[in-house]
Amino acid sequence: MPNYEVCGTIKTILEPKTFASGFTKREFVLQTEDDYPQTVLIGCVKQKCALLDSMAPNDRVRVTFQLRGREYQGRYFVNLEAAEIEKMGADGSSVAMDDAPLPSDDDPMPF
Repeated sequence: MPNYEVCGTIKTILEPKTFASGFTKREFVLQTEDDYPQTVLIGCVKQKCALLDSMAPNDRVRVTFQLRGREYQGRYFVNLEAAEIEKMGADGSSVAMDDAPLPSDDDPMPF
């Protein structure tokens, strides 16, 4: 299944939901950066819920997602399921998620 991509600002991150089957889902609301901005609900399932742990409202992000659809009792539903979430800088560049300092040239460790 192909992946799609959208950039925008996180408006809200909802609390995780765990169902009796053990299935976990967490959703967030994204305001897109299109000519006509849209407010969309995107979900994270299972281990992908952890992608939202380092995110906060007002973070600018790039979301890679898949379209998921299903039919239930004659009605059709579409979900956007996040595969990756990447913070972005003001200039549109990716922001490193690791806060570890970069090694300096005078570091005695060669690796």
